[in-house]
Amino acid sequence: MSKDSSAIVDDKADLRGALDLSDAEWHRVQPEGDTVEYTFVPHTDGVTYVALRQSSDPGGVVLVFTPSEWDAFLAGVRDGEFDRPA
Repeated sequence: MSKDSSAIVDDKADLRGALDLSDAEWHRVQPEGDTVEYTFVPHTDGVTYVALRQSSDPGGVVLVFTPSEWDAFLAGVRDGEFDRPA
């Protein structure tokens, strides 16, 4: 069996640095406890991106999704793609 030695590519590194999250209105998935927060961030390229972060680490990693990536994710949630096995 061969080991995949390809490098991990962060295709949104430049975009994340260009998004202004300082005034972002973050929304919690759950009202209490450690949870995921999300916001919609308009960019100068005319696209509104979706950003996610962990509520316990607001200065930490922010995941950024394009509108089509976000739509695909939501469709997967609705279709049960991420449900735990019974």
